[in-house]
Amino acid sequence: MNSLQSENGLLAEVASYYSGKLAEHGDTPRGVDWNGEESQNRRFEQLHKIVDPRQPVFSLNDLGCGYGALLDYLHDKRLACNYLGVDVSHEMIVAAEKRHAAVKQTRFIASAEPDRIADYGVASGIFNVRLGSTDAEWLDYLQDTLEILNRTSSLGFAFNCLTSYSDNDKRRDYLYYADPCRLFDLCKQRYSSQVALLHDYGLYEFTILVRKAP
Repeated sequence: MNSLQSENGLLAEVASYYSGKLAEHGDTPRGVDWNGEESQNRRFEQLHKIVDPRQPVFSLNDLGCGYGALLDYLHDKRLACNYLGVDVSHEMIVAAEKRHAAVKQTRFIASAEPDRIADYGVASGIFNVRLGSTDAEWLDYLQDTLEILNRTSSLGFAFNCLTSYSDNDKRRDYLYYADPCRLFDLCKQRYSSQVALLHDYGLYEFTILVRKAP
């Protein structure tokens, strides 16, 4: 366990969980605990809506980057992006650096938060797996992380969560199901008047976009 993981028991547990998934499945969607590439790209499509399409070049912090799948998505779309990937799993960062070694304007760090301010920040999937944490503990972590996203993005940020509207028979006790209305209100009250809640893309989750005034 590295020093980063030992600083926070909650994140150490999460880092260990995802490192195990990576060891089992490799740098694939299942290696970051997604069902497959199709649903993974559907999530990226929602998160990417935070980026102003009129902006030809932008910088982005990817919090909980895993092996850098979002970077693959951005390159497939031929988008010019100065990218920073951040993850609490050291093993994920090693895999990401190996996978994207030849990609310019790209950097990865093992950390709980970015070391720079970018145009945009995104977080995909990092609020889902709470493991042994209580709902109250996890909500505190979630809100603390939103503060990080806000502080390290100048134009806006986006994140997704499993939804509390999920069917009871689809729920798992180690996952966290967030109230979309509560988080929408929190973002409106705390961060910006320009907030969008996306809950219509066919998955048991939602995405929130927080756009900051220029």
